[in-house]
Amino acid sequence: MTTRPAPTARRIRLATELRKLRERAGLTSTEAAKLLGTSSGQLSNVESARFGVSAERVRAMANVYSCANPPYVDALTDMAVDKTRGWWDTYREVLPSGLLVLAELEHHATAIRTAFTAHIPGMLQTAEHAREIFSQVIPAPTPPEVEHRVAHRIRRQDVVFREDPNPYSTVIHEAALHMQVGGPRVARAQLQHLIDMSQRKHVALRVLPFGVGAFPGSGQSINYLCGSVPELDTVQLDQFHGPVLLDAEAHLEKYRRLLNVVEATALSPAKSRDLIRSIARTF
Repeated sequence: MTTRPAPTARRIRLATELRKLRERAGLTSTEAAKLLGTSSGQLSNVESARFGVSAERVRAMANVYSCANPPYVDALTDMAVDKTRGWWDTYREVLPSGLLVLAELEHHATAIRTAFTAHIPGMLQTAEHAREIFSQVIPAPTPPEVEHRVAHRIRRQDVVFREDPNPYSTVIHEAALHMQVGGPRVARAQLQHLIDMSQRKHVALRVLPFGVGAFPGSGQSINYLCGSVPELDTVQLDQFHGPVLLDAEAHLEKYRRLLNVVEATALSPAKSRDLIRSIARTF
C-alpha cells in the first residue's frame, strides 16, 4: 500500500482557514457540503488536510460562506495552488516535525518578528553555537542527530541571506548575550556574528538591557511569522515538549501588541550593537 505523504504546514493551515470560514458562516459540515455539491465526508477530508483542494474549490467555498475579503481569498487560493515540498522535507525521517514546520513557515513568511529572553534566535546562530545548544538536548542526541539539527538550522537561515530577503526583526534580552555557550571563543564569535547581521538593511536587532526590569512576555520565546495577509499570520512559541503554533485572531492580536511593546522598550539597533560590542570585550 502506498503511504500518503504527510500534509505540508501550508495545507494544514489552509484546511484550518476553510473550517473557520464555514464556522463563521454558521453552517454545519452537512449543510455546507450540500451547498457545495459534495459529501460531508469529502468536506471533512479537506478540513482535516487529509485531501488537498483546488483553487477553484477554495473560491467556491469562499462564495458559499459569504466571505467578503478578496485579499484573504486570493491568499487562500495561492496556498491551494502551491503543492511543492521544500528542502526541509528531506529531514522528515531524522528531525522532529516541529522543526520542519518552523522552517516551512519561515520560508513562506513575508516578514519575521521574534523576541527571546534566554537564548540567541536560531536564525542568527553560528554553527558552533547551534552545535553546543543541540548537544544539550534531553534525551541526549547522537552525534549524527546533532549534525542533522545543525545543518537544518543553518539552512533555515537562507531566508535572511537570500536575494531580496524579507524583513527580520528580533529583540534579545541582555541575559542571552552574557551566556558563554561553547566557551569564550565560541561566544565571542557569536556576538560578532550578531553585530555583523545587525548591520544588514533588512535586519533589525534590538537588545533589552537588564535595566528595563520586568516586561511583557518575559517568560517566553516568540516567533511571529507574517503571512501574505494578516489573517494568515502564525505565532510559534517554544516549549520544552516542543513548539506550539497559534493562529486564532485573538492570539495574533495579543502577540502583535506584545511585540510592539517589547520593541519599543528595547534599545535602538545602534545602541544594541554598542552593548553587544561591550559585552564581547568581557569574554
